Amino acid sequence: QVQLVESGGGLVQAGDSLRLSCVASGRTFSSYAMGWFRQAPGKEREFVGYIYRGGYTYWADSVKGRFTGSRNNAKNTIYLQMNSLKPEDTAVYYCGLHTNSSIYEVANYNYWGQGTQVTVSS
Repeated sequence: QVQLVESGGGLVQAGDSLRLSCVASGRTFSSYAMGWFRQAPGKEREFVGYIYRGGYTYWADSVKGRFTGSRNNAKNTIYLQMNSLKPEDTAVYYCGLHTNSSIYEVANYNYWGQGTQVTVSS
């Protein structure tokens, strides 16, 4: 069974940076693709970014130019580098294992971590 664990969230001020990590465990993968989503209270989970198995990334317009990502396949870990954080970035951030075609839809990720809280104060 696949397990995903996010970490690195916290309380920061606007303009600060955070780096989130997501570690996959439970079985061995030769390669896989991962996505980052976030969910604020009362809102649906929204797409943030995608890390292809080869390390290529795609980003939502709301975070483009501020967020970057990378992966360490040897450690089964992906990273989300969050720069120039804004109060509207406040949410629980989740990583998911991509299993279907569309990278933007929650239903196409079969495995999720428990999430890590990011709170940005003004």
